Amino acid sequence: MPEVAAADAEVREVLGVPPDRAEFEPLPHNPSNGVTAGVWRVGGGGRTAVLKVLTRTKETGVAWAASNDPRHWNFWRREAYVYRSGLARVWEAHGIRAPRLLECADRPDGDVALWLEDVPGTPATVWSPARHVEHVHRLGRAQGAVGAGEDHPWLSRGFLRDHTTDRTTGAELLDDDAAWRHPRIRRHFPPGLRADMVRLHHDRAWFLTVMESLPRALSHLDQWPANVLSGGPGTSVLLDWAFTGDGALGEDLGTYLLDSVLDHFLPADELPGLAKAAYDAYLHGLRASGWRGDEHLVRLGVCASVVKYDRLTALMPARADDEPVAYGGTGTVPADLRYRERGLALAYLAERAAEARVLAPRLGFPPAPSGR
Repeated sequence: MPEVAAADAEVREVLGVPPDRAEFEPLPHNPSNGVTAGVWRVGGGGRTAVLKVLTRTKETGVAWAASNDPRHWNFWRREAYVYRSGLARVWEAHGIRAPRLLECADRPDGDVALWLEDVPGTPATVWSPARHVEHVHRLGRAQGAVGAGEDHPWLSRGFLRDHTTDRTTGAELLDDDAAWRHPRIRRHFPPGLRADMVRLHHDRAWFLTVMESLPRALSHLDQWPANVLSGGPGTSVLLDWAFTGDGALGEDLGTYLLDSVLDHFLPADELPGLAKAAYDAYLHGLRASGWRGDEHLVRLGVCASVVKYDRLTALMPARADDEPVAYGGTGTVPADLRYRERGLALAYLAERAAEARVLAPRLGFPPAPSGR
């Protein structure tokens, strides 16, 4: 039994077996995040559960450090509060649920152990585009019906601004001509992409202000295929509620689409078609829920949310000689595949940023500084 997962009474309570009869299987997760001590599938006595241990003492880099601030995007206890309060069930009536909470234990060392239902559904990492579109329709229905929801003191605020500001590593490379002449960059990045991405970086404050001024919605803020499972007909199961809080309507959709490609769950050349179908489905879900707002504001939220990926601009030339690591550190990705896919995805991202700059002034927002 892994030391950090050791909790004899919890194993007996949840699985009904002695601890020495339980088997712990590590599950992929972000090992850099200071909030997560570990995630395991635990089996014994013919039953299984998922154990996630939340902590504030794990040593990690500044960008992923755990926070004690309940409003901070990486507040270490948030996911426990989301489950204990019942907030994780708020979208159930609209087709999106969370795993059932089996046990939430405050440990003597200060950590929190979340014991969750081991959902047997198919992970969205292997879904077809059509199934992603179905999930997005459910998301629109859920966010349209619930809206901003009830505010709790531990829900995140300013996620996009803080998360983006914390990730500025390598910004000096934006002006480094030698870095952009790297063969891998020249081979896979379309002409003009550097200028588009540098412009996004310089307009970052404007994009963030626009996003913070749009209609609000209770948002998961980490929706991507590794956090979604099928849950039976007409149902998705959403994992990892650690960032949950205030977001713009359309923000969850915008990042779901890009993350599906950036982490190689869908090929980048499918992104334009998927994005159109997904946006239409999301909007249809909003309307079906009774939402009667201005759909152009939703479109602006989807487009302007691409500011989250400003951090990739400098990371690409900075890591052009590295062997890319797959999600959760579970292998590697061929470098040329990573850069070809990222080049196409960033080109799509630049198009959405350009659309946001055109759309925002039509809706009464000041124009972007670089567009004046």
